[in-house]
Amino acid sequence: MALVAGIDTSTQSCKVLVVDAASGRVVREGAARHPAGTECPPDAWWTAFREAAKQAGGLDDVSAVSVGGQQHGLVALDSDGAVIRPALLWNDTRSAAAAEELTRELGPEAWAEATGLGVLVASFTITKLRWLADHEPENAARIAAICLPHDWLTWQLMGGGDLSTLVTDRSDASGTGYFDPVSGRYRRDLLARALRRTEAEVADIVLPRVLGPHETAGRLAAAVGSPDALVGPGCGDNAAAALGLERTPGQAIVSVGTSGVVSAVSKTPIRDVSGLVAGFADATDAFLPLIATINGARIIDATAAVLGTDHEGVSALARAAEPGAGGLVFVPHLDGERTPNLPEASGSLVGLTLATMTQQNLARAAVEGLLCLLGVGVEAQRAQGVEIDHITLIGGGARLGVLRELAPAVLGVPVSVPEPGEYVALGAARQAAWVLSSSAAPPEWGRVGTESFEGEPTPWIQQRYDRVAAQLTELVITDDRPS
Repeated sequence: MALVAGIDTSTQSCKVLVVDAASGRVVREGAARHPAGTECPPDAWWTAFREAAKQAGGLDDVSAVSVGGQQHGLVALDSDGAVIRPALLWNDTRSAAAAEELTRELGPEAWAEATGLGVLVASFTITKLRWLADHEPENAARIAAICLPHDWLTWQLMGGGDLSTLVTDRSDASGTGYFDPVSGRYRRDLLARALRRTEAEVADIVLPRVLGPHETAGRLAAAVGSPDALVGPGCGDNAAAALGLERTPGQAIVSVGTSGVVSAVSKTPIRDVSGLVAGFADATDAFLPLIATINGARIIDATAAVLGTDHEGVSALARAAEPGAGGLVFVPHLDGERTPNLPEASGSLVGLTLATMTQQNLARAAVEGLLCLLGVGVEAQRAQGVEIDHITLIGGGARLGVLRELAPAVLGVPVSVPEPGEYVALGAARQAAWVLSSSAAPPEWGRVGTESFEGEPTPWIQQRYDRVAAQLTELVITDDRPS
């Protein structure tokens, strides 16, 4: 039995799955936490990986390994391969002003045409480079190579050291803001713009070589596992999840974790000038148009804390309320928001009266608000011509019973929830098995135990949410107390 390993280096933790390459059956697994925060020293990712791999029984018996990782983060390396500063993660919003500035400089149409990203947001790597150039110019001047979290970990798996061995794939490169997923080429003119340099001045900066979806990156370092084991190109976390779930066009994935994500496999590229839908690539040769929200399952966490209960308590209270929460509308931009692009926004609860201000209505409004926030992404995808007739609900939030039950009505299509699993790590393992097999297509493993949910659509809930959210777009609450 040939074994492969899939690694998920996410915002919060590292997970390692050792999987049977033929069937996709998980044989062993391990996990370790990453530090909290919006920046992180990459060495912490390596420490977590080593601990997770140890828990999973080590990698000495695996024949191939691939990494799925959090997208967009900036890892800047000097000429010796040393990390210049802690990595700025996707959820670090300090580059919001830089994103606005870069978007204005070329205009949304030009950015969409060049990269598939019409309106830049603080998550994208290119905005973090502009922030670095403006706020830490001494660090920006030291940059000899730029990579992403999954690129860096893949590099370390092969021993690191030589900058020329850095690799990536289309899916993760397409989230940088200086890569064209259609042509498959980096845009060094945009990289130069971000760093306020000329193209000649950035010509020697090493950018990871973009590999094909099942191309071999190299061999595993002997200190990590078998030196005969192949290392795959890896991919972004959302592309890995789509690969792990074996999604096809028409089937969208809604992931409710730290963030919320709506993605859908598409045969054609998306260039959304509005910037709502990012025109990413997937982990095959197709595309993965995607919207991401900063706020996800934490909306339910915060609501549970306010109500003095837990997730099951929120579910029970929400079920006891009528659809529409008696008129309450919760716009849950609790930590700013990426979609829509409102990094300084705050959450709002609208429609409070003596009659509506009940625990049941508040719980229901929180669940509906989370689903409607994700529904904005579903609507935006359809506006770009992306077909969505079915949704697969995954992530930690998918374990919330009431979220599963209400999702078909609010989102307007049947919803399925697969058995709980680490689908990013599983997708990375499937890519590793693809690399090992050298076949034209990834192995068909199939997923079992999927639970299906249907419900009468309630489009008026989404429509009401959209109206209220639009009215609140310009409202930002600040602390006006004297300092």
